[in-house]
Amino acid sequence: MESSINKNSSPATHLLQQEALLRQEYEYEKQEYERQAETMGVARKVKRGMCWFPVSAGRSYYNSLNQLVLEITRTEDIEIEHLFEFGRPICFFSQSADGGIRFLPFTATVSYADDTRMVAIMPGTSAITELQAVDRPGVQLYFDETTYRTMFEALADVRRANGNRLAELRELLLGNVKPGFRELHPVRFPWLNATQESAVNKILCARDVAVVHGPPGTGKTTTLVEAVYEVLHREPQVLVCAQSNTAVDWISEQLVDRGVSVLRIGNPSRVDDKMLSFTYERRFENHPSYPELWAIRKAIRETVGNRRRGSYAERESARNRLSRLRDRSTQLEMQINADLFASAHVIASTLVGSNHRLLNGFKCGTLFIDEAAQAMEAACWIAIRKADRVVLAGDHCQLPPTIKCIEAARGGLDKTLMEQVVERHPSAVSLLTIQYRMSKSIMEFPSRWFYGGRLEAAPQVNYRGILDWDTPITWIDTSEQDFKEEFVGDTFGRINRDEAELLLSELEAYIKHIGGHRILDERISFGIISPYRAQVQYLRSRLRSAAFFRPYRSLLTVHTVDGFQGQERDVIFISLVRANEQGDIGFLRDLRRMNVAITRARMKLVILGDAQTMQRHRFYRELLQYIRTVTGELQM
Repeated sequence: MESSINKNSSPATHLLQQEALLRQEYEYEKQEYERQAETMGVARKVKRGMCWFPVSAGRSYYNSLNQLVLEITRTEDIEIEHLFEFGRPICFFSQSADGGIRFLPFTATVSYADDTRMVAIMPGTSAITELQAVDRPGVQLYFDETTYRTMFEALADVRRANGNRLAELRELLLGNVKPGFRELHPVRFPWLNATQESAVNKILCARDVAVVHGPPGTGKTTTLVEAVYEVLHREPQVLVCAQSNTAVDWISEQLVDRGVSVLRIGNPSRVDDKMLSFTYERRFENHPSYPELWAIRKAIRETVGNRRRGSYAERESARNRLSRLRDRSTQLEMQINADLFASAHVIASTLVGSNHRLLNGFKCGTLFIDEAAQAMEAACWIAIRKADRVVLAGDHCQLPPTIKCIEAARGGLDKTLMEQVVERHPSAVSLLTIQYRMSKSIMEFPSRWFYGGRLEAAPQVNYRGILDWDTPITWIDTSEQDFKEEFVGDTFGRINRDEAELLLSELEAYIKHIGGHRILDERISFGIISPYRAQVQYLRSRLRSAAFFRPYRSLLTVHTVDGFQGQERDVIFISLVRANEQGDIGFLRDLRRMNVAITRARMKLVILGDAQTMQRHRFYRELLQYIRTVTGELQM
């Protein structure tokens, strides 16, 4: 359905429409949360990744930022990806023997979460005491008011902006004011290809906005890192943001490898010494003044605990001491923060995280937004308020933002700021065209369909493959085998068990064909993708129980399309699931999803699907024809 947002509307009208659509999404998501909290059982919440049950409460302590935190461990061994990550609000509950749920009267915030362990920022010691008294507690996501409030505030700030740089950027990005460019002598980058070099130079010349459109495997992050490095020769500090913590982690790591000093606001999605080394929290506690601050904070807590005891004179003395300690604590915190920010060339955070209290009043010359094609417009404006110019990087032909309200998406909430800039200001766009991931046969179809045939495989990957005389791309047609899809719920969608079993059989045969020793020696990686969570979970459970795959588990990844965004594997198997007489393919009509799925493969792509069902849609019909052509040419 056509978006109600059009590029002829004024920026003010557009922002009002965005606010109304965001309000629609907010109300829908809040109502869904309340409905699920009331009606959905714990087991279903666990399967949807929004709940851990049961959990055990571990040690509590004050972290380096003086926040009271509690370690929480998931005690049930299940392989279900969850939605807990830094900054998300959570609540706790207990379940009685008859299945009744009692929610505890406080909320907390995730500081860190991995597969089985979480660190939560708690509201106080009484909350921890109450939780520890509960028999078999659980934790679940709470409705995220803060993120929505931050986006609404950003839209309002942009709408009200007058006579400042934010007002100029609003008229330029949403209106018909053309972006300006300086005339600079081009900088040569022998280690980049021609389109990457051109993109970096366009960023250096841009006065207002530049867009790096990076199709799969074209080195978008490499280009962006080089651009950040070059801009830092001209500006003292830049802000680098992305929609997700994972994307922020990835570009931060690449910048650190390039020798750039990064200060990461917020905790990373994975914990290792390298990732932690540039986080604000780790830098804070490694500052020379931190031991003194830690001792003062400890003294403050002890003084607060004792200040009601003793004579009047002793209480007055404690009050005066507390005042002096707090003054010194504030002084040290300000000193440490000033030192950390002064020494950092890049401040990195999620888009919502750029509203962190540490960045109050922060301004910079250039803002880089990575994965901008996955970010809602309102989220982008949160960070844009802090910058004089914007660099957007991503690929609007891949996954869009996640919008839960269908009406809001149809109204245009899923249309990103990057898409709008690409449409309004093509002069600001640099398309990267040389890709380094896929063999030519895998690349050609998505190149034609999504990128006007402009992609070309780098010479070193052009004919890459695992086996001699192997076909790099295959469609295994299940239409003659009477496989049927089953509907298993709105969130999990559909499952096709017979197709899953066939996929595992084909995967086993291919592994044997390559040779197990070779796979382990060369670390050949395999990805199994399905658009439907039910199919993913079924495949995971079957892989886990199959003895044959046990030696290769570290090389096998099973995930939804969304889970594979930004990743690649040597071999990709895709299970399309849909098989029905009506030719109904559901959300597989969102072709950006299939673009992501197809383009994860480096050397071998195997698609399993019911051709009769799928080829009623032109995209899948032409994809099937293309694969048959390639297979026929290679077998001649």
